[in-house]
Amino acid sequence: MTDLSDLPLRDDLRGKEPYGAPQLDVPYALNTNENPYPPSEALVKALGEAVMDVAGTLNRYPDRDAVALRADLAAFLDADTPGAGLTGRRVWAANGSNEIIQQILQAFGGPGRTALGFEPSYSMHPVITGVSGTRWINAARDADFGLEPARAVAAVAEHRPDVVFLTSPNNPTGTSLPLETIEAVLDAAPGMVVVDEAYAEFRRAGTPSALTLLDGRPRLIVTRTMSKAFAMAGTRLGYLAADPAVIDALLLVRLPYHLSAVTQAVARTALAHGDELLGTVEALRRERDGIVAWLRGEGLTVADSDANFVLFGHFPDRRRVWEGLLERGVLIREVGPPEWLRVSVGTPDEMAAFRTALKESL
Repeated sequence: MTDLSDLPLRDDLRGKEPYGAPQLDVPYALNTNENPYPPSEALVKALGEAVMDVAGTLNRYPDRDAVALRADLAAFLDADTPGAGLTGRRVWAANGSNEIIQQILQAFGGPGRTALGFEPSYSMHPVITGVSGTRWINAARDADFGLEPARAVAAVAEHRPDVVFLTSPNNPTGTSLPLETIEAVLDAAPGMVVVDEAYAEFRRAGTPSALTLLDGRPRLIVTRTMSKAFAMAGTRLGYLAADPAVIDALLLVRLPYHLSAVTQAVARTALAHGDELLGTVEALRRERDGIVAWLRGEGLTVADSDANFVLFGHFPDRRRVWEGLLERGVLIREVGPPEWLRVSVGTPDEMAAFRTALKESL
């Protein structure tokens, strides 16, 4: 049988491991930051009807530029962040936020260019950066996982990156960035600044979105996803808001007909039922804040979180704790800084199982 080493693989890909969180059959899967609440029967029916409506046209290509979907996404963002003034011309969509990131790097990165991020952060940023032929630069976050504006500006001034990634709320720490930091980086950066807001709907009251900074800043891109708060991880729909010129740039690199007719129909139906899908967000926020308080009450260190997950530690042997939880049917994520673990926020029953398993494991 042919081995990978026998193939003429790119040298920079040799020795790399594919991305992936463990996919194990356990009673309580709290490792991939999914929304634990499935769609209602009424929404399932509506989704089925939407797919049936397009099924008879699947012999034809879908709307290449997803115009109607982008208009719906813009309307949602305008409601989520009043005053953003977004239209479909300023919104772009793709197969999950990872394809959004890939397209950004294809357009603004590439051989001879650099992308800078502040780790620990979303692990796919450096992965997609490398695959696109762009050089990754890690400018670490502060000890509390925040990012002091002056230090962020100093890193940008030193490296002069073509793309800067700012993740807010940050994965895996849950930390949000103040607009002061984002504005400082925008003023200093010579290239594009991407604010990854995959978990924005879970942010605590009073935490602003970078969408409010878009006007007059053509080098700012704000990315979102329907995988988390919208409970549509299986749909694979990511999107961004930016200046129309950014959309024009992405059109140069996107694959033809990259969003299927089924994906567009499902996403539009989900947006039409947004009140139902986002109706679980407040419950997940309460559950998150409750688990933060409980973990701290158990004497553990916990990062402040504006997301639907919590990073906690410190464990000299985090693998032992992770395995102890797994033995009790609870799967969480061994990710981020050494000695820390991350748990996704689930239903009350799931979090009760997590608390019991963690006490026993410790």
